[in-house]
Amino acid sequence: MKQRQLDNKQISEVGLGTWQIGGSWGEVSEDESLAILREAYGSGVNFFDTANVYGSGKSERLIARFLKESGAQDVFVATKLGRGPNFPRDLGLETLRAHTEASLERLGVESLDLTQLHCVPTEELRRGEVFESLRTLKEEGKIQRFGASVESMEEALICLEQPDLTSLQIIFNIFRQKPIGELFEAAQQRGVALIVRLPLASGLLSGKITPETQFDKGDHRNFNRDGAHFNVGETFAGLGFEKGVELSQEFKSLVPEGLTMAQMAQRWILDFPAVTTIIPGASKHAQVAANVSVSELPPLADELHAKLREFYESRVKEHIRGPY
Repeated sequence: MKQRQLDNKQISEVGLGTWQIGGSWGEVSEDESLAILREAYGSGVNFFDTANVYGSGKSERLIARFLKESGAQDVFVATKLGRGPNFPRDLGLETLRAHTEASLERLGVESLDLTQLHCVPTEELRRGEVFESLRTLKEEGKIQRFGASVESMEEALICLEQPDLTSLQIIFNIFRQKPIGELFEAAQQRGVALIVRLPLASGLLSGKITPETQFDKGDHRNFNRDGAHFNVGETFAGLGFEKGVELSQEFKSLVPEGLTMAQMAQRWILDFPAVTTIIPGASKHAQVAANVSVSELPPLADELHAKLREFYESRVKEHIRGPY
């Protein structure tokens, strides 16, 4: 597993997103969740991304159990706060401190490696007071670093104005390429790590979803496909389900021989030096190996990159919904 720099740490360029084991992608058993964590770590993954609201703390507790049972000492855990009880109505210091202390307890650690604002309102990012609260928590030793998970490039650029920001978590994939021109250079200049979520556009870029695919009642791809519960961009990268499936079927003709669609889609992301890590999730431990494999693949050809850019510009861009 190749590694890249996040602040003063070396982290795996393929991490693990743990939204799935929190329960918003359908039910994943506790045994399977632990198997996913073990498989990831055994494959060289040392970056786990979670949040206080993933299963109301379930994801954090599972990570803590894995760390205790495995004795792993070199895992970097990034969590989030800013959604759930009190949020976003109250983003004051005392609320942030209370949620941070709850995450510390669930994870079983004395200080968080990285805490990220979890898609808080744009106006709160612009006001900046929430960052002062994070600085206070850092001074208190409750967190080591702070970053922000954002929905749009406007929000990303607002956050970049904070001089001690460690990271930005963004949605970036072949169906959602806006960050290339609007964020990458600025983030590199400031030394801010970019954590990429939804690298497979909620599974569209796996090539396995068809118009007949059905999702569990508790899967966000069922209940949030049109943004009924949170930003529509978090589900299918903001594409309508039918359009997304149509585009993914067209996309198959661009996959080189010897690669799966998912491998090509994730390798494409890692070909950008501005990206620090991608955080694909998994609902089965067998999926981990396929995700991890992209770290060892050679970069895609320049000609293919050009075709993928043209596909986005001509076929995808106009259909994206939600903040972007």
